[in-house]
Amino acid sequence: MRRILVCCLLFCAAAVPAAAQTVQQRLPVCLACHGANGQSQTEGVPSLGGQQAFYTTVQLLMFRERMRVADPMNEMAKGLSDDDLRSFADIIARLPAPKPPSGSMDDARMARARALVEQNRCNFCHTPAFAGQDNVPRIADQREEYLVKALRGYKDNSRHGYDASMADVVAPITNQQILDLAYYIARVR
Repeated sequence: MRRILVCCLLFCAAAVPAAAQTVQQRLPVCLACHGANGQSQTEGVPSLGGQQAFYTTVQLLMFRERMRVADPMNEMAKGLSDDDLRSFADIIARLPAPKPPSGSMDDARMARARALVEQNRCNFCHTPAFAGQDNVPRIADQREEYLVKALRGYKDNSRHGYDASMADVVAPITNQQILDLAYYIARVR
């Protein structure tokens, strides 16, 4: 809860003069929520380290144009030029990729999820290492609760991508399977 408050305060402090700030001046506000080391410590906020630059550029464009709505992100993207979007994306792509949580794993959940990954070909678009490619995001070692939120959003159509492929893939997947997939992807090695 404290991290969320800090993120909100930093966002509010930076939001007023945002249009006049450079990418380098705005970056600390972004990293306060998304993690200076590429790994978010804030619940509900994705880790961005190692994210595909093209994917990030498209997501920032969608936030700027309000095609994807998340108030803090929409406000932060307001006034960014296309060059700014690409600059942010390039910086994010160079951050270290997030690390999986430590500790033991539930082998049964991992096996169920691995079968789902193969059945739904998640490892085709997202690559076998889940590092993503081009317009497909890196999802390896992402925050588990964020993966659940994203998958549920695609399933109930509250999260819109720039194409319908994720909604189509997730449509037949049950809630328990979503939980298993998120568990697996957050821990994939």
